[in-house]
Amino acid sequence: MNRKVRVRFAPSPTGGLHLGGVRTVLFNYLFAKQNGGDFILRIEDTDQTRFVPGAEDYIFQTLEWCGLIPDESPKHGGPYAPYRQSERKDMYRQYAEQLVKDGYAYYAFDTPAELEAMRVDFKTAENPSPQYNQQIRAKMRNSLTLGEEEVTRLLNEGMPYVIRIKMPENETVSFTDMIRGEVSFHTSQVDDKVLLKADGMPTYHLAVVVDDYLMQISHAFRGEEWLPSAPVHLLLWKYLGWLESMPQWAHLPLILKPDGNGKLSKRDGDRLGFPVFAMDWTDPKTNETTIGFKERGFMPEAFVNLLAMLGWNDGTDQEIFTLEELIQKFSMDRVHKGGAKFDYEKAKWFNHEWIKKSDATSLTPAVQSLLAAQNITETDISFLHTVINLVKERCTLLSDFTAQGIFFFEAPQQIDTDSIKPKWDEKKNLFFTELIRAYELSTLWEASDLEKEFKELAAANQLKTGELMLPFRIMLVGGKFGPGVFDIAALIGKEDTVSRIKHTLSLLS
Repeated sequence: MNRKVRVRFAPSPTGGLHLGGVRTVLFNYLFAKQNGGDFILRIEDTDQTRFVPGAEDYIFQTLEWCGLIPDESPKHGGPYAPYRQSERKDMYRQYAEQLVKDGYAYYAFDTPAELEAMRVDFKTAENPSPQYNQQIRAKMRNSLTLGEEEVTRLLNEGMPYVIRIKMPENETVSFTDMIRGEVSFHTSQVDDKVLLKADGMPTYHLAVVVDDYLMQISHAFRGEEWLPSAPVHLLLWKYLGWLESMPQWAHLPLILKPDGNGKLSKRDGDRLGFPVFAMDWTDPKTNETTIGFKERGFMPEAFVNLLAMLGWNDGTDQEIFTLEELIQKFSMDRVHKGGAKFDYEKAKWFNHEWIKKSDATSLTPAVQSLLAAQNITETDISFLHTVINLVKERCTLLSDFTAQGIFFFEAPQQIDTDSIKPKWDEKKNLFFTELIRAYELSTLWEASDLEKEFKELAAANQLKTGELMLPFRIMLVGGKFGPGVFDIAALIGKEDTVSRIKHTLSLLS
């Protein structure tokens, strides 16, 4: 059956967006755009106890920064609105009731205390954590064990209940995963999941199937942690009579800790000193801020690029891709089954490559805001562009532009005289005193002119140019770094160059 490609990302608004979540968005987005389809963002907020204020806005801001804009969402609207599950609450009950009527689900009246007792009473050496499954449901208070009259009475009296799926015994359910091929599950390994909670809210299991059906989702890509839920979802598609409309599934590999042992978490980032969220996230409960890739100095293009390469490649050695190239080249059959180790050094390499290949115009807004944070408001755009082009090769993160280029806008606060002193002598002192005079009288101020004058003066004083370059650099920038020293002098101008030489000479005397 050929139908329009419609994919969705369905996050819960419970906190910051982990890079694994953004990669799921990216793979959905690339597949949709490549196939002329739609990318839908749906907010799965059925668990109101975990709802965090601000989390939904944060998700939209993250996708906007990444340039992965949904075609339909609570913010953008669309023909299948509403796109928040809490606003669709009333429509789920009918499907849950239909499943009960058809014998595929049942009412369970067990109180929290009874459920707690179940976990204790049925505990055995073979079964240390009992679940509400095919064996245990026969010993609990539900519409399968109570008479019809008793069930009707309890319902009429308003006794709280949940609706659970009735997992079949000794069946094998299978589906074809776009990444993993044929995947099979035995139903005896799966418990009777709750479909509708006592407050009338659906659980993820019911809501995801109903919404995917009603929104005509053609492909569902999600993390491999959802694989154990697949048999429940597969049976719901079947029991509701929608099997022909079921989307094709792909379970994406996990993003692993740098050592490969287990799934990457926020704690790993805190421990190892790198971000795992796309953007800064401030937890409203604790007021604690977790730093993001954006604020750490990553370009959105680099962030998207590095995520694409976590678990996918196009079969060549190419590693740097624009979003347009990714749309063109992405394919699900090149997504790996195994988890992808996260390597922060490699992530920074991607960013460095993107900074190098970006032109000064596109880097200007970020650099301007970094300078503004240092109370520098440079208005000469051509000057700013020249500085950016001189230092970008030395910047791994956007934040490096401050350290690598601030001396173009103000004299350095600290001068590393300790690196000059060991080889400093009167001859060199005399050379720089003469250089001040030569540069003050100079009518030409191009880098090549300054270099020629410098070298001629060194030769006249019988000094090696190489021994004078480091002190000169430190005088201008404060330390042993920066682009070509004559380029720096040419750009900061005669007055500043002379003033910085004089200042360092005074420190050395």
